[in-house]
Amino acid sequence: MKEKYKEVFEQLLKAYEKNEIDKKIRELFNDFKVNKKEMGRIIASLCGVDVEYENGEKFIKDVKDAISNYKRDSKIVYKIKECDMKCADEEGKTLCQKACPFNAILKDGEKIYIKEELCVDCGKCVEACKDGGFLDRIEFIPLVDILKSDVPVIAAVAPAIAGQFGEDVSLEKLRSAFKKVGFLDMVEVAFFADMLTLKEAIEFDHFVKSEDDLMITSCCCPMWVGMLKRVYKDLVKNVSPSVSPMIASGRVLKKLNPKCKVVFVGPCIAKKAEAKNEDIKGAIDFVLTFEEVKNIFDVLEINPSELEEDFTTEYASREGRLYARTGGVSIAVSEAVAQIFPEKAKLIKTVQANGVKECKEVLDKAMRGEISANFIEGMGCVGGCVGGPKAIIPKEKGKEKVDEVAENSKIKISLNSECMKKVLNTIGINGVEDFKDKDKIKIFEREF
Repeated sequence: MKEKYKEVFEQLLKAYEKNEIDKKIRELFNDFKVNKKEMGRIIASLCGVDVEYENGEKFIKDVKDAISNYKRDSKIVYKIKECDMKCADEEGKTLCQKACPFNAILKDGEKIYIKEELCVDCGKCVEACKDGGFLDRIEFIPLVDILKSDVPVIAAVAPAIAGQFGEDVSLEKLRSAFKKVGFLDMVEVAFFADMLTLKEAIEFDHFVKSEDDLMITSCCCPMWVGMLKRVYKDLVKNVSPSVSPMIASGRVLKKLNPKCKVVFVGPCIAKKAEAKNEDIKGAIDFVLTFEEVKNIFDVLEINPSELEEDFTTEYASREGRLYARTGGVSIAVSEAVAQIFPEKAKLIKTVQANGVKECKEVLDKAMRGEISANFIEGMGCVGGCVGGPKAIIPKEKGKEKVDEVAENSKIKISLNSECMKKVLNTIGINGVEDFKDKDKIKIFEREF
């Protein structure tokens, strides 16, 4: 988050906590230098709502109503203000245009705009624009009152969280921090990645009968899925119908406790958009980024490094935790295939696309039948999720910490997890064979 937006967000959150958001919004508008339309877009995005400025008092009422009656069906990324396009190159392309994987940012004379039907809310433009011309909705303020209620709210944290909040901040300290915010508990999405490792191994057996067959994993990255659905439609027939670990976490947790709310926490803006996709919406109620959570901890004066560790039974495996970085899915699925289908252990040949440029190159080769692999993994960010736009630490350090946490896992192979077997039994899946039953594994599937 750009520093100026971070400051406004902190002011709004503190004011909302004190029931003084009306007063704070009036103060923000009272600066005579402020462009009120622009400030209205900033305030609405930071409050997580979609409200246009008309006049001050109506805007305040509309924002408060939208927070109280929060809906997740609005756009995620907004163009906040006009720009002078000084960043344009010799061909006239601006930084945001060059960053957009879907060519959704266009020019109309001297104005830049987002073509809504092409935009997938991936957030690449948010990071690319040095002037803060784009902003994604922050979904925390609509969550505040729920956290104070009797509704059980669970933080489902992405595997990439390892090391993000400090060298000395363990997962157990983070659990304590989330509980201080008001969450009932914190769970690792890596555990649900373990379930999808088993699912993807079964899919590999289904898709790949010989070296010439092809499977494209749909796990993890919404940008990867967006490319396949919008640009490479002819390859969709080769895509595994599995949901992402994020969606799996929400579905399973709500199966276990239908009254709970699930908040995904990760390094990715695109996950906010994924959570509201028509065929999978309802699994995740809110999405927060690592950067946003750090700001929330700061506002609420929570320092995870100073907290006691809140231990739980270890349940996530090395494989699930490796999903956080490029190659992790391939490692996990390869190991599962070798264990379940030993006759296919030598058949599986993986390739990883690392970042948008490589994703396009690999999918172009697959379209032409020139790919020398039968299992393709794609990550829209270089390095995988550890390289996400809202990660706090550099991707190299993120990978190092993820690998360290993964290798220190008590459970090395997901298939050997007794905890996973118990949870699967609870939701009606009683072994590997049940993963071949379409009715029983609907919880892990989506429609493409």
